Amino acid sequence: MRVSTPIDPTTTPAWSDLDDLGDSFEPDLRGWFAADPDRAARLSLQLADLHVDLSKNLVTDEVLEALVRLADQVGVADRYQAMLAGEHINTTEDRAVLHTALRRPRGASPALVVDGQDIDADVHEVLDRVAAFADRVRSGDWLGVTGKRVTDVVNIGIGGSDLGPVMVSEALKPYADAGIRAHFVSNIDPTDLAQKTAGLDAETTLFIVASKTFTTLETLTNARLARDWLWAGLESAGAIGADEGSRTDAVAHHFVAVSTALDKVAAFGIDPDNAFGFWDWVGGRYSVDSAIGLSLAIELGPDVFRDLLAGFHAVDEHVRTTPLERNVPVLMGMLNVWYVNFLGAQSHAVLPYAQQLHRFAAYLQQLTMESNGKSVRWDGTPVTTGTGEVFWGEPGTNGQHAFYQLLHQGTRLIPADFIAFANPAYPLADDGRDVHGLFLANFLAQTKALAFGKTEAEVEAEGTTGPLVAARTFTGNRPTTSIFAPALTPSVLGQLIALYEHITFTQGVVWGINSFDQWGVELGKQLALEIAPAIEGDESALAAQDPSTRALLDYYRAHRRP
Repeated sequence: MRVSTPIDPTTTPAWSDLDDLGDSFEPDLRGWFAADPDRAARLSLQLADLHVDLSKNLVTDEVLEALVRLADQVGVADRYQAMLAGEHINTTEDRAVLHTALRRPRGASPALVVDGQDIDADVHEVLDRVAAFADRVRSGDWLGVTGKRVTDVVNIGIGGSDLGPVMVSEALKPYADAGIRAHFVSNIDPTDLAQKTAGLDAETTLFIVASKTFTTLETLTNARLARDWLWAGLESAGAIGADEGSRTDAVAHHFVAVSTALDKVAAFGIDPDNAFGFWDWVGGRYSVDSAIGLSLAIELGPDVFRDLLAGFHAVDEHVRTTPLERNVPVLMGMLNVWYVNFLGAQSHAVLPYAQQLHRFAAYLQQLTMESNGKSVRWDGTPVTTGTGEVFWGEPGTNGQHAFYQLLHQGTRLIPADFIAFANPAYPLADDGRDVHGLFLANFLAQTKALAFGKTEAEVEAEGTTGPLVAARTFTGNRPTTSIFAPALTPSVLGQLIALYEHITFTQGVVWGINSFDQWGVELGKQLALEIAPAIEGDESALAAQDPSTRALLDYYRAHRRP
């Protein structure tokens, strides 16, 4: 494979322009809004159902124009077309990157054929199998080994095989209409499995083991523990015997897989007909809209899952067809580049004013930080700029009573995205007042306070004097983006996820990095396998460790109870 050389952004005319602008930059959101009554309207854009207000960001028209030129000069649009076409832009693994193909509608034209593979046909064959299986479970056609309906689905995965499904499940819980509860196990800490299965009935529980290769250490360890839990529960209830045949039959009725390693699936005891595959061109953190979403199709229904995919696709089409200067994910990605590379920001807050999105920031941590936490470019050469940000956040007013102090009056520049919905999932009133309206008043107040602050003169006009004036003064000029939608529907959630996928992609192209591998994850996993024998008492493995690791192992062995 020929590996193209990324364009060094620092050699472009636009980068030089931005350098100059950054050196002399003095943000003044109060002044900019006063001088430009149309700023909010001009810098508010529509992305499918999302209303995106960029006006409180620390940019002038001159800065925005230079950022758009930079996106053009490093080839963001061309790189996106290359991805859509199936070129192997995942250079270190020599793979196409085609998560966007997972949400192409049936019959999309022209057909997508990559490396001799009819991508559209393959994707829809799996989606149809996922939908058919979900319908069987939801209708009661699929039964456990004792003939009882499934009431609980436990998804066993880690990373992208967990973070996406659990985030979507929490976000769309109001759409769960079949009386089936979803649970998610990821951590190899046995506490996770023990707590998630506590109170479940083995006769009515279905496990989904999500591992592409069916070799992931954490997932397979938890799958074996879950299998032991199933057997113990069924045997104690007198539902099955302890013989191998009964146990094999129980696994066949209570376990399915999301994997392409059919031999390993079968060896575990799962019928390969109940394995749902996906492809090496789907990265784990981009896979929630693949068969990895099987638990969602069961809990929420195939129609809801299709609506989720339609939301993804709407954003894909926006990115594909919209000029850079009005392209919302590209503009938001370029704003992040501006903050990281020219204004010195190191982290980015995502603050959803919706309790249903309480796992959204955790999901974005993997998407953004695993994708763009790189120090080499896609051709193996060192990066020429800073890359990546620490993404973090919490929902709603919880954050206001925790870390907003740092956002308002700290010394760090922390751009923040605020997400809200006009209509709540659960409209409630308190003493005649709409609680959701009160909630959204906080959303609006926070972005206003961060942008415009409070001057010393305004503080003094309230009667404050002396040292308290400085303590109660807010500098403002703290950048935010506001994202509003009518309601948190399946389609809107798909739009939000795809928005951040494409923001991440845009930044990766500017920095010249491969946003689709994750070699940094591998070293620790490899070393864990080497250390495990020392944990279990192998003295030669212990001796092979560095002094600090040996000392920590000695502490563990001295304090571990039999």
